[in-house]
Amino acid sequence: MPLDIPALCRILHGLLIHEAWIEKQGFDPAAFSGQSRATLPVSKRLDQLLAIDPRPLTIARPGELRALATCRDFALMLCAVLRQHGVPARVRCGFATYFSGHPYHDHWVCEYWAQGEQRWVLVDAELDEPHRNHLKFDFEPTDVPRTAFITGIEAWQRCRSGAMDPEQLGHGTTTGLFFARVNLARDLLALAKRETSRWDTWRAAREPHLALDASALSLCDGLAQRGEEGAVGIAPSLSVPPWQ
Repeated sequence: MPLDIPALCRILHGLLIHEAWIEKQGFDPAAFSGQSRATLPVSKRLDQLLAIDPRPLTIARPGELRALATCRDFALMLCAVLRQHGVPARVRCGFATYFSGHPYHDHWVCEYWAQGEQRWVLVDAELDEPHRNHLKFDFEPTDVPRTAFITGIEAWQRCRSGAMDPEQLGHGTTTGLFFARVNLARDLLALAKRETSRWDTWRAAREPHLALDASALSLCDGLAQRGEEGAVGIAPSLSVPPWQ
């Protein structure tokens, strides 16, 4: 695949389809029966894609021949290709402002280091023209503004400082500080290259795990601070942690 981020995103649009957008794009959900929404390691995802259609991955598949995916799959696939090209890249879990349902909606993107600009750039590889037409966002998905997506680390810190109402963020019916903690944990795990979803079982959480006592709050505050120090504004080099 080429080292051309807009082109890579277009290639991914022809390989994957988000489960929530199947019908919105006019495809039959029955065509994807038997596929799991679990995020696969990229090697297994490539095996799956080539089993469905053995043609080169640069050839766009018809909708029914794409692999069922979530936003995390788009981010992980782009991240893997960039790393293969030697570009520092990482998956970020957080909240986007450009979806319906919540002011800050649970979402995953890819972040890469733009050497010439000396900054980390957010890319939402899921967003294609049907998304633009439906969501009416006014930015380029290859350079998502920091006001349109906040990481799990940022969301936790904003909630704890009082700058954000935790009820503004969530996924489906799950909102509040509990979900801020979920995405704090997922963002930190992704930074540590634990991007796939085998460990990701927050949907099964029940009381007393939904409540956060003083000890849990303090632990998360410390983790968020350490995560911010390790992730924000640090140029990649051989001397920094492996997620850089």
